[in-house]
Amino acid sequence: MSLQSVLNYLQASSEYKFLEEQVKKNKTNHIYGVTGSQKSILATLLLKIQKKPLLYIAESVLRGKEIFDDFCNLFATHEVQFFPALDSLPFEVLAQSHETWYQRLEVLEGLLTGKTKVVVTTWEALSKTLMPPQVFQKALVNLAVGQRVDLEKFLAYLVAVGYQRVERVEGKGQFSRRGGIFDVFPSVAKNPFRLEFFDEEIESIRLFSAESQRSLHKVKEVSLMPAVEFFPEGLDKERALKKIREEGHEFLSKLKKKGQKETYYNFSKKLKSIEEFVLNESFFPGYEQLLPYFIEEKHTLLAYFTKPPWLVFDEPGRQKESSQAREREIREIYLALWEKGKVLPGQVDNYLSWDEMREARKQMNTMFFSLLPPKLPGAKDVDLFGISAKTTNLFLGKTRLLADALKNLKRQKYTVVMLVNSEERAQRLRQGLWDLGVEASLVREDLVLHAGKIYLLTGYLTSGFEFTAWKLVVFTEHELFHQPKKRMPRRMFQEGKKVTVLEDLQVGDYVVHINHGIGRYIGIEKLAVADTERDYLVIKYRGEDKLYVPTAQVGLLQKYSYQEGLHPKLSKLGGSEWSKVKSKVKSSVQDLAQDLLKLYAARHSLRGFAFAPDTPWQKEFEDAFPYEETEDQLKCIEEVKRDMEKPRPMDRLLCGDVGYGKTEVALRAACKAAFNGKQTAVLVPTTILAEQHYNTFLERFKGFPIKVNVLSRFRSSKEQKEIVQALAQGEIDIIIGTHRLLSQDIKFKDLGLLVVDEEQRFGVLHKEKLKKLKKTVDVLTLTATPIPRTLQMSLVGVRDMSVIETPPEERYPVQTFVVEYSPQLVKEALKREIGRGGQVYFVHNRVEDIEKVALEIQGFVPEARVGIAHGQMTEMQLENIMLDFWEGHLDILVCTTIIESGLDIANVNTLIVDQADKLGLSQLYQLRGRVGRSNRVAYAYLTYQKDKVLSEIAEKRLSAIREFTELGSGFKIAMRDLEIRGAGNILGAEQSGQIAAVGFDLYCQLLEQAVREAKGEEQPPEKTVLIDIHLKAYIPQEYISDNGVKINFYQRINAVKEEEELRQLAEELKDRFGPLPEPVINLLQIAQIQLAAVSSKISSIIQEENTIKIKLEDDHGLTGRELMELVRRYRRKVSFSVSTGLEIKVNVGNLQPKQRLVFLEEIISEISSLALGKKILI
Repeated sequence: MSLQSVLNYLQASSEYKFLEEQVKKNKTNHIYGVTGSQKSILATLLLKIQKKPLLYIAESVLRGKEIFDDFCNLFATHEVQFFPALDSLPFEVLAQSHETWYQRLEVLEGLLTGKTKVVVTTWEALSKTLMPPQVFQKALVNLAVGQRVDLEKFLAYLVAVGYQRVERVEGKGQFSRRGGIFDVFPSVAKNPFRLEFFDEEIESIRLFSAESQRSLHKVKEVSLMPAVEFFPEGLDKERALKKIREEGHEFLSKLKKKGQKETYYNFSKKLKSIEEFVLNESFFPGYEQLLPYFIEEKHTLLAYFTKPPWLVFDEPGRQKESSQAREREIREIYLALWEKGKVLPGQVDNYLSWDEMREARKQMNTMFFSLLPPKLPGAKDVDLFGISAKTTNLFLGKTRLLADALKNLKRQKYTVVMLVNSEERAQRLRQGLWDLGVEASLVREDLVLHAGKIYLLTGYLTSGFEFTAWKLVVFTEHELFHQPKKRMPRRMFQEGKKVTVLEDLQVGDYVVHINHGIGRYIGIEKLAVADTERDYLVIKYRGEDKLYVPTAQVGLLQKYSYQEGLHPKLSKLGGSEWSKVKSKVKSSVQDLAQDLLKLYAARHSLRGFAFAPDTPWQKEFEDAFPYEETEDQLKCIEEVKRDMEKPRPMDRLLCGDVGYGKTEVALRAACKAAFNGKQTAVLVPTTILAEQHYNTFLERFKGFPIKVNVLSRFRSSKEQKEIVQALAQGEIDIIIGTHRLLSQDIKFKDLGLLVVDEEQRFGVLHKEKLKKLKKTVDVLTLTATPIPRTLQMSLVGVRDMSVIETPPEERYPVQTFVVEYSPQLVKEALKREIGRGGQVYFVHNRVEDIEKVALEIQGFVPEARVGIAHGQMTEMQLENIMLDFWEGHLDILVCTTIIESGLDIANVNTLIVDQADKLGLSQLYQLRGRVGRSNRVAYAYLTYQKDKVLSEIAEKRLSAIREFTELGSGFKIAMRDLEIRGAGNILGAEQSGQIAAVGFDLYCQLLEQAVREAKGEEQPPEKTVLIDIHLKAYIPQEYISDNGVKINFYQRINAVKEEEELRQLAEELKDRFGPLPEPVINLLQIAQIQLAAVSSKISSIIQEENTIKIKLEDDHGLTGRELMELVRRYRRKVSFSVSTGLEIKVNVGNLQPKQRLVFLEEIISEISSLALGKKILI
């Protein structure tokens, strides 16, 4: 439901007329007495008075987000954008994630093209200078089918405006070129596009999927814009160089006079490198910081509006104070770097001051909003007036309290609007109010609101309000139920791509050959034998042994996956070593499969409690969930409920990362148990997690007749005794606790559901007690360790498993910086986080000197409260320090990687990792996952020692983590490492050793076979036909240059089972790489022959000189008469012999290579037709 009816009601009043007169009379106005969504409504009314764009400057990112959410419901969503700050410390050259860049670029493009009408931002974002809009505008390019384009100039354009050339386009700001095909992923598009040229004319434009690389659909035209905010193209480089040199040499002469040798050395080195970069027109980190040298006047976001916008400043008094503090901070950082020779003098002009902004806004309509009147009213150019407005009461779901308030408002002739998230909830609330004597109209369309009436609308604002003079009250979900609106967030970033089997294979990677064991992949070689040319994968084994694997056998290879950093022992070619290893693992997985099957069967034979279908109470509880469930969540909830309603005990494993919504699944299961009169026990590994879960459960069950309590060492002996007693008497419905719940004195009146969080973190003794508790109750086990899909498939039928793979709530991506460690950087990052009321993790992974580091950190921010946490502390010490941190008694926690699987603390939004290059990718991934769990922007600073030369592995690791929020291989490696850890958790420690012996993929394959055998399922052996025909059949390097992609295609061609699959593969190759060259056509034709041969009784097809011999199996079923008929039909070209089994000989001496394949296909079709009694279409 649109909120237009509310706006129309306000516009019809005399107060609106007064506001209209004020705004038209004065350019600058200040309204006080307003807060929350009142400001959003008033800002919207401004646009009704004068139709022009709107720039709303919020006092903080959090406040900006609230205003942005309101505007998305007051305007068409596509017209509203949020312009974030760059989130990097001034002047520091940092490598960082690109999401913020692309969000900013989207706003710039939207303003220049007129698509964006309303922008919400902060002072920090607005004060940063930008390129002149006319230069940026010139870099916007439209491409259309039929247009002629100079390919080399187009290539130069892409590089000039910041696009990165790659082999395979997977993320924004990337492009690739394969002959006349360009793949480009624009910085503000949802999908990349593929341009196919005929000479210099655009023949077709297709949008394609970054994941599958397949075209989605054709379009007639596309738009392209820069991938970076700053690029030198179109700017005066000569002027910039001249100014840099003049300022630089002047500064150097001053340093020389003062005798500051170190600063002189640092600055001259910096000056020289900058001159080289500018001369070579190449990009480097922090290039945008040179902007002042390229332009004469400062430009900000304001310059990008096509016509002057309405400027709205939220709480200008506070903004002025914070902007001046920011200016001082910029000045301090600049001076500190200037003294060390790390910054150019002109870089200080990269920011706009508050006073400069005051001058800039003089030509624009400006509105200030504040709750209180300004301290110094009466500024000459500002007209000040107040609006009588109030915030509203909270009703916390208490309908009777709400009904009394509504009756009172109706008596005072107030118009009341209640905004709820769904029509269903509106109907329930309407009925509840009707039962208490209050009539509320349910509005389904925009209509005229009448004074003294009560309305129910489906809609959203962040907070309710009362406009006293307008006699209007608006209640939102926040006031009615103390919950935010349930809504599906706008996705702000893409998830990483899952690992594919061999596509990510790099030279030097370990591989497993099913028959020959573990070797090292060293590349692809093309070998020619007679007239045959083929690609071979070269694998190096122990010693100097090498194995050349033909691409037709690529299915026998798998990438060796185990935990990152662990290198396997290479196998020796020949001998029995590998077969012994494989047999041992096979035996182990067979035993495991039998055990799992027995356990599964035993559990299924037990009688349990069959829970009743959902009640209306359950429905109401689920509707109170403040977010939109993801499909994964809904599927898992359904699976859990279905299990609970069966007469056997449930035993389900629920996997999903922290914050992905596992707790909500457990809450709904506990709710179902409670409404069936059963108790629930929630078992967690740590006291703090128990407290955290307790708070979550209490909050969710507020207003429902369900008793929740917690049992842990944080409760006194007396309290514990009372809880134990209440539990035994059935007075507690849900009990949350640590292993204390497994004590002898714990008795349940009627336990129906056991929820176990992270079972692998409990000790052996506790696990044994758990087994006894699990016997006849429904069990839901939660784990945050990802479980690989291959393992899930292997365990189908022996383990019930549910997986949540998508994050349910809107989160800002973590801004990741990779930078040399510097005290200045750490100090500023700490101050910034503590200044906004947040907390910080400082990870230093050496216990020996962690106290010394903590003292250093304390010196940086003397006002902060600093704590230490590491693994050598006792469990009680560690829990106490973590509890202090969780409760906000500490600002900074200096700790080891012990926090990598710790608490979910929403207030911790800065992570600093010392010597990050010494940590593994999966560790860095999990550490970074500790921040960014709220609606604030979070920062992760991965530091390495100053001037340290990083090892190649460490450098790759750090650059990979920057890509985690994009589509990078770092994400894949970390996920694979974590998945293997997860497999070990599920299958037990002994199986971890077996996984290491043969690699994860082969292990899963063996396990799947063992499970099928244990279940008595038949596995017919996979048939392949040996084909060796004298032809060039391979994928040329000039057609696909990326060996990983090439291997992937070989793998897929060999795995084809249907002719349609093969046709689709051919289409994909043409789509991605252009017309098929002859060797690829031959390769696909051979695959087609393989398909036809497999479906008949052919065992091999081998060419010897001018004869192709087709060997048939013993049970071929062909009669002598049929064979003679075949020979007669093809005369001298076909013959057969039966001396060593049936062999049909095809003479291809007079045929060209292309004709040979066509003829061979025809013969095989005839053989298939005779052998199977049906025509095989080729």
